[in-house]
Amino acid sequence: MLQAQPLGIPVGMPSPITQPYWDACREGRLVFQQCTDCGLILERPSTVCGGCIGASLAWRPSTGLGTLYSWTVVWRPQHPAFEVPYAPAIIAMEEGWYHIAAVIGCEPEELAAGMRLAVEFHPAAEEITLPYYRPVA
Repeated sequence: MLQAQPLGIPVGMPSPITQPYWDACREGRLVFQQCTDCGLILERPSTVCGGCIGASLAWRPSTGLGTLYSWTVVWRPQHPAFEVPYAPAIIAMEEGWYHIAAVIGCEPEELAAGMRLAVEFHPAAEEITLPYYRPVA
């Protein structure tokens, strides 16, 4: 069964640009960044829009629902703190953006393109809460 990773796994540190994302995750909310000038959804947090080079960016709430676009199953961990198997995946979100996170709550062989997924949050360190995705009926 694919499960959330335990506390104590290696995690990055938020930057001033990514802090709103991590704050929302800690509060149990998923957000994405969008340009308020041209409407482009940014795949990575930034200070300028990659479409119009504008600086009017806003954090928007996500429904946290999407479909499984692509994935892999890891059987050899990158670090001893990671428990295998785990399934890093690309999730196509309802709002039109892609999110990279792990899928949990099913067996690796049950993963299938188009599978409906919902976000849930698990603490990974004192200051970091990670989004994971679980299959929904």
